[in-house]
Amino acid sequence: MEIEIIRNPHPAEKPADESKLGFGKVFTDHMFTMEWHQGRGWHDAKIEPFGRLSLHPASTTLHYGSEIFEGLKAYRQSGSGRIVLFRPQENIARLNRSAVRMGLPELDPDFALEALKKLVEIDSDWVPHGEGTSLYIRPFMFGDDEHLGVHGSKHVRYIVILSPSGSYYAAGINPVDIMIEDEDVRAVKGGTGEAKCGGNYGASVRAGDRAEQRGYAQVLWLDGVERKYIEEVGSMNIMFKIAGKVCTPVLNGSILPGITRKSILELLRSEGTPAEERRISLEELEKAAEDGTLEEAWGCGTAAVVSPVGRLAIGDKVFEINGGRIGATTQHLYDALTGIQWGKSEDKFGWIVPVV
Repeated sequence: MEIEIIRNPHPAEKPADESKLGFGKVFTDHMFTMEWHQGRGWHDAKIEPFGRLSLHPASTTLHYGSEIFEGLKAYRQSGSGRIVLFRPQENIARLNRSAVRMGLPELDPDFALEALKKLVEIDSDWVPHGEGTSLYIRPFMFGDDEHLGVHGSKHVRYIVILSPSGSYYAAGINPVDIMIEDEDVRAVKGGTGEAKCGGNYGASVRAGDRAEQRGYAQVLWLDGVERKYIEEVGSMNIMFKIAGKVCTPVLNGSILPGITRKSILELLRSEGTPAEERRISLEELEKAAEDGTLEEAWGCGTAAVVSPVGRLAIGDKVFEINGGRIGATTQHLYDALTGIQWGKSEDKFGWIVPVV
């Protein structure tokens, strides 16, 4: 399938001060769009001017949440200025797994990567230059049937938009405080927890608001059945260093298979560092926090790479981790991954994909 390219005749003025970019507030001149119809497949692939969408009031995505999305970044590497992507094939593969779970059509992985690279190439001037900055890439897909009724989508739209983003840690990597969520649950096995769909995030808002009111940045989710095993933190995967060993909850059907999570595990194992994927009970975590064997804790995901945890609240108990400072392992992982992404370190894994 050919990609029709329609250049924006009125390109926007690019932000002059990259330190004020923030996240998801500014968008580039173009977006990729494509449609799918049952019996016809994907068609009408375009890179066209960024603009508003027109939706029928009965669109299935508005009523039944038939929607999935992804998040990845393009980086302008230091020194060479080369623009690259970090493991985009993994994002496309996860998008397709989410599509299967949500009853949406899969993309051809090679074409999806070609389209993504072409869009970033056309808007390459929007990739910021500053330390820690990047071009955030948001692919998303939704059912767009124009009539009510719960059924598999017969008309689907796929869109990719781009947003230049500032440094996540403009003021330095400061540990955050998190709390165990003991009322709401994020997901259960057999549900949509392992899919990247909007409903998972919408269902987490109430708990997040409660945590914020108590002075915490994120909630630490427990499993939705027994309410005794650790699953995720906020919108990220979670990892711990307990008695010298790195461990993370095993993927069980209700946890999102994070690409940063996967990269960290591969990186640690390549260095000979033990890294376990297993069930981690709240009881074990609380005991480790009490006896001091909980040495480090961090969330991991595309936006932050790693987010160190300084304090953990379990009920009425509050535990300080590593003196409230970022730990050596957490710092090493951040430096190693961002070093590869920004071209400061050798990519020994073949994770980097040049845009041009």
